[in-house]
Amino acid sequence: MVNVTYDPASGSIQLHQPEDGPVVAVYSPGDLAWILASTALVWLMIPGVGYFYSGLLRRKNALSMIYLSMMCLAVVSFQWFFWGFSLAFSETGSRFIGDLKHFALRGVLDSPSIGSPRVPSIIFCVYQLMFAAITPMIAIGAVAERGRLGPLIVFVFVWSTIVYDPIACWTWNSNGWAFVLGGLDFAGGTPVHISSGTAALAISIYLGKRRGYGTERLAYKPHNTSYVILGTVFLWFGWFGFNGGSALAANYRAAEACIVTNLAASVGGLTWMFWDYRLERKWSAVGFCSGAIAGLVAITPGSGFVGAPASVAFGVAAGTICNFATQLKFLFKYDDCLDIFASHAIGGVVGNIFTGFFAQADVAGLDGITVIPGGWINHHWVQLGKQLADSVAGLSYSFVATTIILWVMHYIPGCRLRLDNEEAEIIGIDDAEMGEFAYDYVGIDAELGISGAAETAYGFRGNITTGGREPDHNMSQSVSESGEPTKEVA
Repeated sequence: MVNVTYDPASGSIQLHQPEDGPVVAVYSPGDLAWILASTALVWLMIPGVGYFYSGLLRRKNALSMIYLSMMCLAVVSFQWFFWGFSLAFSETGSRFIGDLKHFALRGVLDSPSIGSPRVPSIIFCVYQLMFAAITPMIAIGAVAERGRLGPLIVFVFVWSTIVYDPIACWTWNSNGWAFVLGGLDFAGGTPVHISSGTAALAISIYLGKRRGYGTERLAYKPHNTSYVILGTVFLWFGWFGFNGGSALAANYRAAEACIVTNLAASVGGLTWMFWDYRLERKWSAVGFCSGAIAGLVAITPGSGFVGAPASVAFGVAAGTICNFATQLKFLFKYDDCLDIFASHAIGGVVGNIFTGFFAQADVAGLDGITVIPGGWINHHWVQLGKQLADSVAGLSYSFVATTIILWVMHYIPGCRLRLDNEEAEIIGIDDAEMGEFAYDYVGIDAELGISGAAETAYGFRGNITTGGREPDHNMSQSVSESGEPTKEVA
């Protein structure tokens, strides 16, 4: 039985231990309501990532990314129940990973959480689950257009256990080495963004380049800019719960986290868009959305530690550095088609470093509990070194561990992530792996290299149709890469 009573004067919930014993914890219904609402906000971010990624790809791969967002949520929900929460947040864990004290959520209910005495462990558990679920989703966007969907179920479970849970433990668990060292990471600069962005780099290198890499076939624009904007809306909206909810109470610190989150996103979006305008003289919606995400990523670790003026610097730095970091894939010749490493890993490092500069003791103390020495703005010079140590550790561990997971799975029958044949990549992941489609037809003109002359000669516009599908203009001929007619399109 849960031994709780309600204080009629304040409306607070009082936890007794044992029954009819002394009050051991007092919970405010307002705090609990805010964290539960923040849980729902962060949940919405997960399909937001799916829509954002989907819009940036070609239409033949559009559905798979939206599906992966929900698959990721489902797999991590089970993993978190099974042992993920215990590995990250057990009170008796080591400096690097927790133990199985809360295996299958044993003992996770009414007692004060390890995150805050103001929130019971069951609410803290479900809130942190959303962070655990969105992190691998950010990473597996790197499989876009060339990865198999089935093995990703295994990969997400294993990666969450081996990569995310240890990093979350050392960052947020009171026993973790980074926490004890004094690293400042309010809402997931290292556990969420650096770990996922670096994992995406490892995945991109492992999978190799897509078919047509380095040619005009991959010089395509996002197939659905509306999806990109919709995904950004979901993410921006949910980020109020992501950062604001990390105060683990409805207080002034949560409000400060919300205001700096919104401001950094706004400035980041404008900055990235201005940088893109200098090249194409166009006001790019995709550029604005990319910058907004970069600003949100950067402000995440510092959102509970910095003031509003500093958040402007976060946005400008993220919008600039992440924009130029997208060129790294051309310099080092890896195929990160969604720029996940540039936006999340680099953005997370920018956020960690800037937190070392701009963290303020008085902002952190707005919750009435937290006491920190601050960053450089408080003349606490060593804080930057702590932030760098945390960032480098997250980058290194995630890259090495992810690479090992990928190559172990590579040699397990049925678990290899790379598509086995070129035909599957040509027709798209949606058809090859799902047999379902986001649209009534999927254009493959660019993939097959169809010219205007070929279209005229064969009366065919290179469309794979779906449902009760018929080729364009009721023609039944397709065209091979050599321009010769091939088999019927069924």
